[in-house]
Amino acid sequence: MMNGLLQDFRYALRQLRKNPGSTAVALITLALGIGATTAIFSVVYAVLLRPLRYADPSRIVAIFEIKPKGGWNRLADPNFDDFRDQSHSFQAIAKYSAFIGAVSGGSQPTRSTVAHVSPEFLKVFRVQPIFGRDLGAADNNKGAAPAALVSYGYWKQYLGSPLDLSQLHLKIDDAIFSVVGVLPEGFHFPTEATIWVPADRKGENSSRASHNYDAVARLRDGVTVEQANSEISAMGRRIHDSSSEQGDFLLKDATAVPLQDSISGQARPALLVLLGAVGFLLLVACANVASLRLAQASVRERELAIRSALGAPRGRLVRQFVTEASVLSLLGGCFGLLGAYFGVTGLLALAPQNIPRLDEVSINLPILIFVFLLCCGVAIGIGVFTALRAAAGEVRRGLTEGSREQVSSQSSQRVGRGIVAAQIAITFVLVVGAGLLGRSLINVLEVDPGFRVEEIVAMDVSLPWPDWSDWKAKAGQAIFFRNLIERLMQIPGVRRVGATSGLPMTGGVPNGEFLTMTQNEVPKNPTSLQELSRDFDVLFRQKERLGEADFCVATDGYFATLGIPLLRGRMFDQRDGPDSPHVAVISASLARARERWPGQDPVGHTIEFGNMDGDLRLLTIVGVVGDVHEYGVDAPPQATVYVNLFQRPHSTMTLTMLSDADPRQVTAAARQILHELNPEIPPRFRTFSQVYSESLGSRRFTLTLVGFFAGIALFLATAGVFGVMAYLVSRRTREIGVRVALGARSRDVLAMILSQGLRTALIGIVVGIASSLVLTRAIQSLLFGVTPTDPLTFAAVVLLLLAAALLACYIPARRAAKVDPMVALRYE
Repeated sequence: MMNGLLQDFRYALRQLRKNPGSTAVALITLALGIGATTAIFSVVYAVLLRPLRYADPSRIVAIFEIKPKGGWNRLADPNFDDFRDQSHSFQAIAKYSAFIGAVSGGSQPTRSTVAHVSPEFLKVFRVQPIFGRDLGAADNNKGAAPAALVSYGYWKQYLGSPLDLSQLHLKIDDAIFSVVGVLPEGFHFPTEATIWVPADRKGENSSRASHNYDAVARLRDGVTVEQANSEISAMGRRIHDSSSEQGDFLLKDATAVPLQDSISGQARPALLVLLGAVGFLLLVACANVASLRLAQASVRERELAIRSALGAPRGRLVRQFVTEASVLSLLGGCFGLLGAYFGVTGLLALAPQNIPRLDEVSINLPILIFVFLLCCGVAIGIGVFTALRAAAGEVRRGLTEGSREQVSSQSSQRVGRGIVAAQIAITFVLVVGAGLLGRSLINVLEVDPGFRVEEIVAMDVSLPWPDWSDWKAKAGQAIFFRNLIERLMQIPGVRRVGATSGLPMTGGVPNGEFLTMTQNEVPKNPTSLQELSRDFDVLFRQKERLGEADFCVATDGYFATLGIPLLRGRMFDQRDGPDSPHVAVISASLARARERWPGQDPVGHTIEFGNMDGDLRLLTIVGVVGDVHEYGVDAPPQATVYVNLFQRPHSTMTLTMLSDADPRQVTAAARQILHELNPEIPPRFRTFSQVYSESLGSRRFTLTLVGFFAGIALFLATAGVFGVMAYLVSRRTREIGVRVALGARSRDVLAMILSQGLRTALIGIVVGIASSLVLTRAIQSLLFGVTPTDPLTFAAVVLLLLAAALLACYIPARRAAKVDPMVALRYE
C-alpha cells in the first residue's frame, strides 16, 4: 500500500512539473482561496469560537434585564440583590461597572479603566490575586476603608512591582485607596480594566429604574444555561408584577446568556457574513482549479484508456488523481498559510476597535488544523471530481479518440460550461453583496450628521466624581472647566471652545425619564430623590407628564464649535449662572414630540430631570437646537435634553476646540494648560474627524473585505470563462476549419463562439440572481437605505458580469475566427 502511494506521489510530482504553467496558475488560485479563508477564519475563531481565558468558561453567564419595549438593559441594584439572594442556579454572582478615571499615586498619573465590583466578582472567574488578598464583603460595606485590586501590568508598569503592598496607595475620585492585591497577568475583565474597587462602598441606589451595573454569574454544577435563564426570567417577571415603580425603565423580564455570546454577539453578524463571503471565494477558486484539472485530464484520455486496458481498476485511477490534487492543494495551502500570516496583520490593522478579542487573533494550532483539513477537503473534492469525469469514458472510445484530441465529447464540454456557470453564479452573489454594502456606505455618508467634523480637536478630561449632594465640589468643578475653557481660547489658531459630557459617535450619553411640571407643583425643600419620588408619586403615575430623553451636559460654545444650529429660542449665556434659574436646550426631535407639548411650543416649559444628576431644581426650556446623530449616522437622532455645565456640573467632559492650526500644536498647548491647572489629570486627545471615521469603521471593514473577495472572485470567474472557451476552441480547431472551408465567414465563427460563451454566462447569472434573492437577506442588518433585493444593484451586477464574460470570450472567439482551414484540417 505504501509503495503504491509513494509511486502515486512521485508520478503526481512529475505531472505537475510537466505542466509548469498550469501548475503555477492552480497554486496561485488555491493559495488565494485558502489564504483568504484562513485569515478570516482566524478572526472568527478568536472572536466567536475560542473559549474565554477563564476556568471552565462555558459555565459563566451574563445576566440582563429585558426592557418593556424590548432589548436588553443593565441591572438595577435592587434587582441584582433579588437575583443574588433568591436564585438557586449560581455558585457565585457579581455585578460590575467600569469607567475611565484619573488615577494618581503611581509613577505617573494615568487615565485608567476602573471597575466597581461586588464581593463575588473574582469567584465567578475562579481567579485569585497572585499577591495580597481579594476584595471581601467588609470592603463593600458603606463607609468601609477604600481598598483596590490592580492588574499585573499596572502593578509592574506604574507601581514598581513591589512584593510588599502595604505602602501602595492610589488616589481615585479624591479618595485614597490601599492596594490590597495584584491579579494574575492577562486578566482584564471588563475589557481594559486595570483597577478594581468595591461597588457599594458609598451605598446602593434603591431605585429599580436606575440601571447602573452589568452582572455575571457562574452556574452550579449540573445546572444548564437554559435552566438558569428560566429561573432568572421567572424572577424578572415577578419583580415587574410586584414593583410599585411601573414605567418604561422597569424591567419586564430578565435573561441569562453565555458570557462569550454576550461579549461577541454584536460582532457575530458581520463576521459570519465575511466567513460566508470568503467561503464563496474558495468555491470559485476550487471551481477554477477543477476546470483546469479537467482540461488536463481530457488530454490524458489515451493514457487512462491504456491503463484501464492493462487492468488498472477505476479506484486506482481515482487514487492517482486524488494524490495529484492532494499535492497541489497542500502546496497551495502552504503558500496560502504564508499569505494568511501577513493577511491577519492586515486584518488587525483594518479592523475596527469595537470588535472584541482582537488581541487573541493569531495563526495558532487550531488554525493549522483547520488549514490541513481544508486542504484535505479541497484535494478530495477536486481529485474525485476530476477522476470520475476523466475515467468515465469507455476504453475503446479512449483508444480511438486519444489520437485525435480535437474530437471532444459533448459531455466534457457540458461539464466545463457547468463549472463556468457555477463560478459566475457564486461571483454574482458576492458582487451583489459588495454592491449592496457599498450603496449602504454611500447612503450613510450622505446623511447630515448634524455637526461639523473637520478642524476640531477633542480633549477628554476626567475629574473626581463627587457625591451627588456635594454641591461645593460640583461648584469647584464648574469653576475648573470655566478656567480651562478660557485658557484654551488663548491658544493661537483656536477660534471656539466648548465642552460636552457626550461627544457624538463615542457611545452616547445616559438617558432617563423626565417629568413636565410647573414651579407651583414642586414640593417644599426636597432633600433626596426618594423623597421627591414619594411626594410626586401621583405625578409620576400620570403617563402624559413623563418623557424619555438623553441627558447631556454642555456649554454654549459646544454648539458653536460643532456647528449645531439654534432653531428657535436662545442658547446658554451669561444670565445662566449657578444661582440663576436652571435652563435647558432641547433637540428638535424632542420638540416635535406632540405628546409632550400638545399644540404648544416647548420653549418656556419647565421639566424635572434631577434623577440624572441629583439636582432637583426645575429646568426651563429656553431653546431648540438641531438634531445630532450621536450614536452613528446610520442610527436615528435621539431626543436630548442639554443642560448648562456651569449650572449642572459634570465630572467627565470632552473639550472641543475649533482650530485652523496644526492639531499637534493645539494638543501640545492644551496638554500644558491642563497640567498647569491640575498636574494629576491626564487627558486624551483625538481629532473629531478620527472619531467620525472610527464610527464608520465596521461598515468600511465589512465592505472592504467583501469587495476584495468579490473582486478576486470576478477575476477568477473571468479567467475561468476565458480558460474554458480557449480550451474548447482549441479542441474544436478541426471542426472550425471544416466550417470555414464550407463557407462560414469569420464573423459567423466569432458570433458562434461568443453566443456559446454568453449563453453559459447567462445561465450562471440567472442562477446567481435566484441565489442572491435568498442569500442577501443574511446581510439585511448591515444595510442602510437599500433593500436586499435592490433592483439597481442587481441590474448593475448583471451588466458587469455580462461585460466580463464578453471580454473573456472575445479573445478565444477572435482566435477561432482567424483559423486557417488548411492548417486546421491537417491539425492533430
